[in-house]
Amino acid sequence: MLGTDIAIDLGTYAIKVYVEGKGMVVNEPAVVAVRATTDEVLAIGSKAFEMLGRTSDKVKVIHPLTMGVISNFELARYMVNYYIQQLGDSKIMHTHIMPRAVVSLPCQITGVERRAIVNSVSRARVRRVYSIDEPVAAAMGAGVDVANPHGSLVIDVGAGATDMGVISLGGLSIARSIKTAGFAFDQAIIRYVRNKYDLIIGDRMAESCKVAAGGVMERAEPLTCRIKGRDADTGLPAWVDVTSEELVTPMLDPAVDIARVLQEMLEKTPPELLGDIYVDGIVMTGGSAKLYGLSQYIADKVKMPVHVAEDSDICVALGAGKAIKYMDDAENKEYGVINPLSAVY
Repeated sequence: MLGTDIAIDLGTYAIKVYVEGKGMVVNEPAVVAVRATTDEVLAIGSKAFEMLGRTSDKVKVIHPLTMGVISNFELARYMVNYYIQQLGDSKIMHTHIMPRAVVSLPCQITGVERRAIVNSVSRARVRRVYSIDEPVAAAMGAGVDVANPHGSLVIDVGAGATDMGVISLGGLSIARSIKTAGFAFDQAIIRYVRNKYDLIIGDRMAESCKVAAGGVMERAEPLTCRIKGRDADTGLPAWVDVTSEELVTPMLDPAVDIARVLQEMLEKTPPELLGDIYVDGIVMTGGSAKLYGLSQYIADKVKMPVHVAEDSDICVALGAGKAIKYMDDAENKEYGVINPLSAVY
């Protein structure tokens, strides 16, 4: 029945749900607030995100996924279940039919981590789970034709992990995953401000400063960002104005890590595919792909053009949504059909 199949991008930073025929219907922070004593869930998504760093010791705000993999299975399952139920209640889906779901998975996770993500979705009123590798989903979401025998390189820079892969004929020819991504840039700012100004700041402050003035290259017009936090010596509230120029050095470290893994992957890429990539360039997706200067820095390092995809932060979810139409082929295992879905559970 049309409109019942869904795609889920279960990320470290956000959970996104795509419904066939409707498009993206959920894009919420992947955060859950629970009562510390009883583990009773108090808030999910945006409401829980607003509590981040602002709660009493009676409330814990938890990211069920860290570094792209599940760290709290029960809360991850609860969160997925909550959003799928919301869809049923809002008449977007036909409630009497349990949907099938395409789930995007980081490309180099262990079998146990893979199973945890699949289980958390399959226990949430989903009758069948199909997996797709994150770089393949990101490429499809960015408009790359993944089915042809032509090499495409995609780097998906999320919040907890960066997945990159060379895609040809609907699958990954070679892939790498690194736990350096958006959060690593936030941590770099937190450490820098602590070391230089003796100012202790939280994750949300660091993130807003990264968006406002952060970058891995100097800007023509320097920007300034006011950072508020706690003075490490006095314990009193304090603030400093930080310029975009001084943030470049600390924020370069994570960028160097990403570029190094990319160079290593390119060295092992088959020459024919490498030739294709040189012609087309690299496609960057993920929320952190928009970080100022990151695409240019990577382009300079590997001497290839790098394009940041449109709507880069939702490419994985859009691509997983586009893969819904391959579900029946994955069941039938038809000969000669190139299928981007990697497994059926």
